[in-house]
Amino acid sequence: MQQTAAPAIHQASNNGHTSPILEIKHLHTSFFLETGTVRAVRGVDLTLARQSVLGIVGESGCGKSITAMSVMQLIKSPPGRIVEGEILFYRKEGEAPINIVDLDPVGSEMRRIRGGEIAVIFQEPMTSLNPLFSVGRQITEVIKLHQNVSDAQAEQRALEMLERVQISEPKRRIKQYPHQLSGGMRQRVMIAMALSCNPAILIADEPTTALDVTVQAQILELMRDLQNDFKSSIMLITHNLGVVSQMADFVAVMYLGQVVEYGSVRDIFHHPLHPYTEGLLKSVPVLGRKTATLEPIRGMVPSATAEIPGCAFADRCPHVMRICREEPPELRAIEPGHTAACWLYAEGRVARGEARVAAS
Repeated sequence: MQQTAAPAIHQASNNGHTSPILEIKHLHTSFFLETGTVRAVRGVDLTLARQSVLGIVGESGCGKSITAMSVMQLIKSPPGRIVEGEILFYRKEGEAPINIVDLDPVGSEMRRIRGGEIAVIFQEPMTSLNPLFSVGRQITEVIKLHQNVSDAQAEQRALEMLERVQISEPKRRIKQYPHQLSGGMRQRVMIAMALSCNPAILIADEPTTALDVTVQAQILELMRDLQNDFKSSIMLITHNLGVVSQMADFVAVMYLGQVVEYGSVRDIFHHPLHPYTEGLLKSVPVLGRKTATLEPIRGMVPSATAEIPGCAFADRCPHVMRICREEPPELRAIEPGHTAACWLYAEGRVARGEARVAAS
């Protein structure tokens, strides 16, 4: 897990909105290979509130990106498939949601949603942008696909978006190709493309990976400003806890395809409940911490092909009990708005849990 100096924790806020815009319920996504079935996502439950930022954190391979690709119906089939669950998109408040799982991945309704109402910023813009076309052509194609505008209107909108993401000399840059831009500029182009159709939801998958810390800070500030301007909701996928602390209102911690803890950013950073979350926070360097060495999480993540009868974290947990190896814990509310999937807080087994909650 990458981390720099301990930044100020972002204050969680729904901006006056508490209704969900996206709900993921009991999502299972698997890849069926000759060598076995890879259960990449194992019963994920998540809620993204309107005009909020949800940070999804966890180690590489924990299912963060596959969850996002499932929302966008971008799982390559074969070998991948959404096996079970619902992805409910609330297009308008007060209306019945659309279950994205039921939509044809290449049908007109999904094409309308993908890019128009739910957009993605991928982690590596050099591989996401087409090297054969100018950045202007790539942005205008997105605009024309989702909006009934002329070529001239689409180009004007593309110029406006390049200005909004603070790219210098947009009239010159719009004619350039991806290889002629720096990494930071390419990421700004991806943000401009994603926001060009005013999407209700923006999925940012590791948006600052491979950028230096100065450019990273600029990109994060830009995303926050644009989120406020466009009144959008953001699902931020990252392994960088520093990014989450700066950007997110709420945080979901994932481990081996499951959400093991969910709460406000302040709850997660100042009062973690799940032993895995505690381990993550202890294993990253923080300025001002007096301990001489970091505390790594012992052991290894189990294989995604493994059938685990109990808690997936049991072999690495310092508080493991017999039941942890026999039955999987449910994600349950420990405090208002703060949930964890851990037997330490189950009814009848709350001695440590009650003491920790009471001490907070």
